[in-house]
Amino acid sequence: MSEPVARADGTWVGASVPRKEDPRLLSGRGRYAGDVARVGELFAAFVRSPLAAARITGVDGAEASGVPGVVGVYTADDLGLGGLTAALDRAEFTATTMPVLARDEVRFVGEPVAVVVADSAYAAEDGAEAVEVAYEERTPVTTIGEAVRDGARPVHDGLPRNTYIDLPMFDDPGIDAVFDAAPYVVEVGFASARLSALPMEGRVCLAEWDDRDDQLVVYVSTQVPHQVRTGIARCTGLAERQVRAIAPDVGGGFGLKCVVGREEIVVAALAHRLRRPVRWAEDRQESLTASFHGRQQEYDVRAAFDGDGRLLALDGEVRCDVGAYSAFPFTSGVEPLMAATELPGAYRVPRYRVRARGVATNKAPTAPYRGVSRPQIVAVMERLMDKAARRLGRDPLDVRRANLIDDFPYTGVNGITYDPGSYRESLDLCEKTLRAEGWYERRGDGIGIGYACFNERTGYGTEAFAQRKMELTPGYDISRVRMDPSGTVTVTSGTASHGQGHETTLAQIAADQLGVDLDAVRIRQGDTDLAAHGWGTFASRSATIGGGAVQLASGKLADRLRTIAAHLLEAAPADIELADGHAGVRGEPATRMPIAEIARVAHFQSHRLPDADFGLEADASFDISGPGTFSNATHGVVAEVDRGTGGVRLLRYVVVEDCGVVINPRIVDGQVRGGVAQGIAAALYERMHYDAAGQPVTASLMDYLAPTAAEIPPITVHHLETPCAFSRTGAKGMGEGGTIGAPAAVLNAVNDALGTDLETVPATPEVILDALERQA
Repeated sequence: MSEPVARADGTWVGASVPRKEDPRLLSGRGRYAGDVARVGELFAAFVRSPLAAARITGVDGAEASGVPGVVGVYTADDLGLGGLTAALDRAEFTATTMPVLARDEVRFVGEPVAVVVADSAYAAEDGAEAVEVAYEERTPVTTIGEAVRDGARPVHDGLPRNTYIDLPMFDDPGIDAVFDAAPYVVEVGFASARLSALPMEGRVCLAEWDDRDDQLVVYVSTQVPHQVRTGIARCTGLAERQVRAIAPDVGGGFGLKCVVGREEIVVAALAHRLRRPVRWAEDRQESLTASFHGRQQEYDVRAAFDGDGRLLALDGEVRCDVGAYSAFPFTSGVEPLMAATELPGAYRVPRYRVRARGVATNKAPTAPYRGVSRPQIVAVMERLMDKAARRLGRDPLDVRRANLIDDFPYTGVNGITYDPGSYRESLDLCEKTLRAEGWYERRGDGIGIGYACFNERTGYGTEAFAQRKMELTPGYDISRVRMDPSGTVTVTSGTASHGQGHETTLAQIAADQLGVDLDAVRIRQGDTDLAAHGWGTFASRSATIGGGAVQLASGKLADRLRTIAAHLLEAAPADIELADGHAGVRGEPATRMPIAEIARVAHFQSHRLPDADFGLEADASFDISGPGTFSNATHGVVAEVDRGTGGVRLLRYVVVEDCGVVINPRIVDGQVRGGVAQGIAAALYERMHYDAAGQPVTASLMDYLAPTAAEIPPITVHHLETPCAFSRTGAKGMGEGGTIGAPAAVLNAVNDALGTDLETVPATPEVILDALERQA
């Protein structure tokens, strides 16, 4: 791998340097939770419900206890654990508790009922199969329509109409009159399938009790180690100091791992009880059927347009199937709240009304999967634009241009203020690229072009998250930066990487502040004993908020270095420049000294310094006030559809994105391309399917269709830069944008190729052929 190279001006931010973590990961020297081994460790296997809805009338572990190697069989009563209650302080929300192990009732296939511990993974699995559980089967609720109809059986007692949250928002008494008077009204009925995040590494944890530190140490594959610590402490009754959560290398998360899993708590409790290390790693079947899902939503939206194609009003209803439980800590409200608040997206909407519901069914619970409702709301808005253009007889891109926000800052009807972006510019460049490549000349005869224009709210600070009224309100981040006597730097952060390249991007930020080489900076994260607190990585927050804390802390340490250098070089601190690994006096190239020498003096010869401010260490916190910042992008895709088979082949994909200051273009491109691949998967391939009995019938990768590299077209990424005015680095988040735009762009391309009005994803061959048959 090539050596890191700074930009021509000597700065690291903006340089497309190779990822620092890749040599370790690509050569097999990475360390994942599954790689952590302990002498005398035990293995856990869960007894899971084969039914979607049933009362538990008995659990018999006698036969399992006799299986060779089995150490014990434990139920909820045996462990004495409670459950996780995720709460919103809203009158529209009904809180429910997710038991760590089901005690009286099971609510989805795969729900854990008991756990077997053995001296090998094989013995644990054999023991789990030998546990006898008696059930009294109940009729499952498997669809949104069944759940909300009058007289439906409640998934949870006390849950009105099987609805966790019912949000009528932005009510506008005059909106119906606007629709009545509008010359054009366009309607969209959109539905998206339930999906699995499908990380390469499933959920894994190993827990052990440390007698010396009186502490439970848990190695866990997670995006949110501090929140795992909180969940374990609550359920076990330990103080948070007595729980240490460590996320080593993590092989993907995509939101699935930003909630706390029941299995993690059980394994921790077993290690605490048995005083032996206990390990659990889910297999792919468990990951597909018993882990957290995302995305199953239904929309009925209408939009009023004037004769020039301008939006007059937007009125919608959103229904989200969030499954059997409310995930901790984000709750079942995250998808309906996101959808209702941000449906207008990148467009000016003068009048707005929406109702959004989170509905309980007898299916696996959902987590905030990458993008959280935005792939759906973007698909809805982009279908409205294309359908309105057809009604008006206008170019779909002209209708978009008539409605895109272009005057900043812009405060929308939803009360959100949008900071400057390049909405029109990204659309223009995307269209220009596809036209220049000749795709418009090939359009027709089964080849279509689709677009998606959108923004992505990133950098949610405490104030923005507080609007959701969560009990645990994320937002700020904390960083600590220290320099050792050799001049190398260690940076701790409350963020937690699961593949984004934080070890590189955060190091670039720190290296610029301190004037050191990139290789002199080491990033440490994912350990609750290293960072006093942190909210982890989700919602595209790491560069904006985590990076801001790193920059502030590094800047404080840089000020300390300047003060010491000024004394040693007999200059004013304001005249000291830190660059190229040296501290020098501005305008006097010969007057400088290595930063490593400054570090040596600070640590070993502090008597030479004029003050008593010992050490080279600084910490800082950073938060973003207000609604956060908005990245934006336009996606353009060319699709070829076979009318005989319904098969779709994507020929070209262009992304024009603006995430503010690009810290590392190579990493941004990788994030965009990976996100686009996941969005294509949602648009054409992936679907978690349940039958009428609540049985998941996509329980393996033989049935759950994930695309390979062969299905992903060439992707070109163009960068625009509108720096964020209130993040420390000028960066906006960008981790979810590829996923957000892809389903809408692909769906519009398929419809353009066929002249259809498909409004369901995934658009499988069966769906496409059915639409063509209805069209005939």
